[in-house]
Amino acid sequence: MTTSKRPIAVITGGSRGIGRAVAVALARQGWDISLSYVSDAAAAVETVAQVQAAGGQALAVRADMASREDIRQLFADTMKTFGQLDALINNAGVVGQPRSILDADDEHLTAVFRTNVLGSFFCASEAARLMSTQRGGKGGSIVNMSSAAARHGGMPQEAHYAASKGAIDSFTLALSKELPPHGIRVNAVRPGLINTQIHDIHGGQDLISKVGPTVPLGRAGQAEEVAEVVAFLAGPLSSYVHGTLVDVSGGR
Repeated sequence: MTTSKRPIAVITGGSRGIGRAVAVALARQGWDISLSYVSDAAAAVETVAQVQAAGGQALAVRADMASREDIRQLFADTMKTFGQLDALINNAGVVGQPRSILDADDEHLTAVFRTNVLGSFFCASEAARLMSTQRGGKGGSIVNMSSAAARHGGMPQEAHYAASKGAIDSFTLALSKELPPHGIRVNAVRPGLINTQIHDIHGGQDLISKVGPTVPLGRAGQAEEVAEVVAFLAGPLSSYVHGTLVDVSGGR
């Protein structure tokens, strides 16, 4: 284990989409990256290559955010490789199959909430222990990935997803009261309609083409536009930004 001279960020779900864009944005700003992925090892390898091309070092760890054991291993591997932690980007999340509340069942709800909510709780717990100035850490930041769906309800038959992101908003505000004595800032980003694979479940590009023009800015957003906001919140330029829910939604 060697302590890095560059700040270290853990990015959950960092192999594709917004997670990948955040990894590259932070690398360009002087960070090294530890990212988790679940099944797409090739995408994780590509993200590592992009981080390296941007000037950073990267570690890809297969870790399911629905598993607390995997989460512990992610942070253990991060510390073994880099020796420190400066930021957590709680990015991993699943939408779940569209389903009416009339047909909701334990298995469906558990799959969404275990990843989106419990996974974020467990990651924040691990990160806070490592970064806490009361436990020998240097402090740091946590950026939770919420969604504009938390305030407008999301796509049809997505109450499960919208509710899970509403929980992330509340979680962010609660942590913003709890963690300052530990030297940790906490904020959340709420993306709107962003051109990533997360929308494939609703028709992918067809949905984006249909809904994009209804956004006040007249288009869907790009992952890189979200990533720049996340990188700002993770780093020192946002040193007095705390307990905020930042919409990156084009006005929608």
